[in-house]
Amino acid sequence: MVTLDRADSSVIGRWWWTVDRWMLLLLGIIMGIGSILILAASPAVAQRINLGEFYFIERHLMMLLPAIVLTFMVSLMSPGALRRVSAIVLILSMLGVFATLFVGVEIKGATRWIQLPGLSLQPSEFVKPAFAVAAAWLFAQQKMRPGFPGYIASTVLYAMIAFLLLSQPDLGMTVVVTAVWFIQFFIAGLPMFLVVGLIALGSGGLVGSYFLFDHVRSRIDRFLDPSTGDNYQVDRALEAFTNGGLFGTGPGEGTVKLYLPDAHADFIFAVGGEEFGLFFCLLLVALFAFIVVRGLSRVANETNLFIMLAVVGLVTQFGLQAAINMASTLHLIPTKGMTLPFVSYGGSSLIALGYGMGMVLALTRRHAGGGGLR
Repeated sequence: MVTLDRADSSVIGRWWWTVDRWMLLLLGIIMGIGSILILAASPAVAQRINLGEFYFIERHLMMLLPAIVLTFMVSLMSPGALRRVSAIVLILSMLGVFATLFVGVEIKGATRWIQLPGLSLQPSEFVKPAFAVAAAWLFAQQKMRPGFPGYIASTVLYAMIAFLLLSQPDLGMTVVVTAVWFIQFFIAGLPMFLVVGLIALGSGGLVGSYFLFDHVRSRIDRFLDPSTGDNYQVDRALEAFTNGGLFGTGPGEGTVKLYLPDAHADFIFAVGGEEFGLFFCLLLVALFAFIVVRGLSRVANETNLFIMLAVVGLVTQFGLQAAINMASTLHLIPTKGMTLPFVSYGGSSLIALGYGMGMVLALTRRHAGGGGLR
């Protein structure tokens, strides 16, 4: 049996004794739960569209393995290496988002995917973590070098990304990117009058999206008045939670997966609620919340502004994405096609999340002696 001693100076040894093993464990648990729920939900979906019974679970596991490897490899990187890699990923992913406007595959009224041999790639998934790190660096540079136009550069970069995302259109991802950028800007020292101004501007943007985008108006109308349109998936999801009760119907005994088109993707939380019950759902919420709180607590006393802002942005993005998915499934907000991190089916999402959480693990590593972050 191979053991790692604290005196082990190898790359793996140093990684093991400095990485946040609690976060590593909880990410592994969420990935395991995701695989179980995909196994429960996807066969019925695959059979409805004339695919092999285990088509989705096989592809999910095929993408989960490289996501795990990527998480590990990225978690070995230094902050400087992460900055450089994120700059490259951001440029490539923005070019990819731009390309979707011309060669993208339209699904449900949006062109967010590029069809490649054997898979569909969603470049915008990679914009989110890369932009969080890039914005953190720009804000930190402004503080360390007063003459550096970090605030202006981050604002211009954010505006470019928001324009590309809205052109697809993808309002939900725009909201997530906006929230992360605003929180990072606020922590970096955004003046209060600009805080009020940006909140007002953001509120105006949400109102404007209601009139500019037909699908946004339709979803909001159906949320406020279900009689105005088709709420089939939401209604079935709420029935699933009711059927599940406290302890669920039992593994494999749920019926919502037989009817929900997106039971393996956007509405997988409903499958878990029906088959495993309320306590399982609360456990899953707690896992996501703990990862967010854990990440924030690890940088609470961090003196390196870049590391602090990057981790805050990445874990906020992770938690906000989970909250949006679960809230829309429970009909607490209008429906939004956003995956439940590491749980929903989606190759691009899995790889991008592995990259993002790998950066969180890298940036929150402690010195081997038990001191501050590396």
